[in-house]
Amino acid sequence: MSKILIRKATERGHFDHGWLKTYHSFSFGEYFDPEQMGFGHLRVINEDWVAGGEGFPTHGHRDMEILTYVIEGALEHRDSTGSHGVIRPGEVQKMSAGSGIRHSEFNALKTESTHLYQIWLLPRENGIKPKYEQVDFTATLNSGSPVLLAAPPEGGAPIEVHQNVEVWAKRWTPQEKPGARWDFKSTPGALLWVQAVKGQIKVGETILTAGDGVGILESKGATLEAKSGAEALLFKMWK
Repeated sequence: MSKILIRKATERGHFDHGWLKTYHSFSFGEYFDPEQMGFGHLRVINEDWVAGGEGFPTHGHRDMEILTYVIEGALEHRDSTGSHGVIRPGEVQKMSAGSGIRHSEFNALKTESTHLYQIWLLPRENGIKPKYEQVDFTATLNSGSPVLLAAPPEGGAPIEVHQNVEVWAKRWTPQEKPGARWDFKSTPGALLWVQAVKGQIKVGETILTAGDGVGILESKGATLEAKSGAEALLFKMWK
C-alpha cells in the first residue's frame, strides 16, 4: 500500500512583491516551515509569475541542479559561463551551479507576465564544473506522449542532472480521450513526486488541481488520469 504526502497549492508559502508573485512548495528564502524542507532530492519547487520586463538581477548559486520550466511567456537567461537563452513554453533549461555560477533571469516580454516553475535538485556531488543546457520538447509534449526531460548522465535523457532523478512531463492533448491514463512504472525503493502544472489530475485516488503536489512512498508506480489541457511533472528519485 502506497503512502502519500499531499501538498496543496493553497498551503504553500506565498509572497507578492508586485513584480513577482511566487508560491513555494518547500521552505525557501523568507518562507520557512521545518515540516516542508523538501522531498527526496527535491529541495525547491517554486511557481512564479514575473511581470513584463521585470526579473532577477545577477546573483550567484553553488552546488545545485536548477531546472526552469516555462508555462506561459518567455524568460531570458544570462550567466557567467557565457550562456544566453530565452526559455519558452515546451522548453526546459538546466543550470548546474556546481563550483559557482552567477546569472540573471528576466521576463523577455515587456507587457505580459511570464509563468514558470523553478526546481532545485540537491546534487550527488559538489564542486562540479558549472554547465547550462536548454532543450525544446514542444513537439513531443504536443503529441501527448510522456517525455523524459532529464536524468543522470547514464540515463540517456536530453538533459543531464547530477543526481539520481528522472524528470518527466506529460501534456494531455485534444486527441486523447477524456480521462486518458498515464501508467508510470517505478522501481522498489524509489520516491515519486507529481506536480500538477495545469488542469485537474487524478493520481491514484487523489485529485490534484494546478499547483498541488503529491509525494508517493513505497510504491511500484503511479497512475495519472486527466482531460485535455492538463499538464504534470513527475519526479522519480532513488539513492
